[in-house]
Amino acid sequence: MDLGAEPGAVAEANVDSRAADVLGGAARGVVGAMAMTGMRVLTTQLGLVEQTPPQAISRQRARGLRAVLRGAPRRQHRGLVETAHWAFGAGGGAAFGALPRELRSRPWAGPVYGLLVWLGFELGIAPALGLTQAKRVRLVDRLALAADHLLYGLVLSMKLPGARN
Repeated sequence: MDLGAEPGAVAEANVDSRAADVLGGAARGVVGAMAMTGMRVLTTQLGLVEQTPPQAISRQRARGLRAVLRGAPRRQHRGLVETAHWAFGAGGGAAFGALPRELRSRPWAGPVYGLLVWLGFELGIAPALGLTQAKRVRLVDRLALAADHLLYGLVLSMKLPGARN
């Protein structure tokens, strides 16, 4: 920071820096959600997870999503649900990017944030949507989904080349 800079210029630089942090977080959030897609393929194919959260939302026709899926051809449902998951990942990443830089720079911040996102889904979103997975507990499912969200958090906390993060 230039100590001789005008106060308005410093404030504008801070706003620009904050916006870059949020946008960078959103970009990492999308990449993290995409990485989770790969992890979900692996865990479902190995039989560790019966039904991933995006599958549960799609197949159980969660409240609020029925109208969206009803209006689209069946062959597009999976793509729409995946796009929604990536958008949710972007939103979560943007929120992570809005956290104070001092907090985000801690090595544990991303993984802990990822676990908090997962707990938010398990304890809030799934029950609110009426998903059956919210009513039954299968330890291997929960551990695999926790690992999935740890991966998301690790991607969020990655240092990108040329970025201040």
